[in-house]
Amino acid sequence: MDQEKIGKFIANLRKEQKLTQEQLAEKLGVSDKSVSRWENGKCLPDVSLYKDLCNILGITLNEFFSGEKIKEEKFKEQADNNLFNALENSSFTLKDKIKYYSDKWDKEHFFELTIAMIAIVGFIIYGFIKDNGIQYIFMIIGFTYGIWENNRKKAYIERNAYRQISSKNKER
Repeated sequence: MDQEKIGKFIANLRKEQKLTQEQLAEKLGVSDKSVSRWENGKCLPDVSLYKDLCNILGITLNEFFSGEKIKEEKFKEQADNNLFNALENSSFTLKDKIKYYSDKWDKEHFFELTIAMIAIVGFIIYGFIKDNGIQYIFMIIGFTYGIWENNRKKAYIERNAYRQISSKNKER
């Protein structure tokens, strides 16, 4: 995707529709500075705005990603190219999201996990020193705690990495 080409395309279509940046921004519920950044090729609109933006500008999503009007005979070919480019340039794949939220969980729970593991290992060692059988109870507690924490981590990752509907879409 060529952000600059798409930006110029947005600007030209906006002008054809006789809209100012402020008017387009108001229709989309964004600031005029956002529209200016799109038109200057600094960034693209949020994905949640694509459908409304295309409707306002009178174009298809395929034309939006191409940054130009597409002739009917080239439409399918261009759609395939746009889809391939979008997939290839995806900056945050599911694998990346899973790793990100896994690392985030580890950072947020490091202190809690460290204290729990130190306590469990301490009681296991104490049980072996005193030879009173208590170490086996703490081994079971440690094993159970590990499973419980792993399940909490997986639930956290699923809640965040696999989330399909953004809070914006829920509000609509």
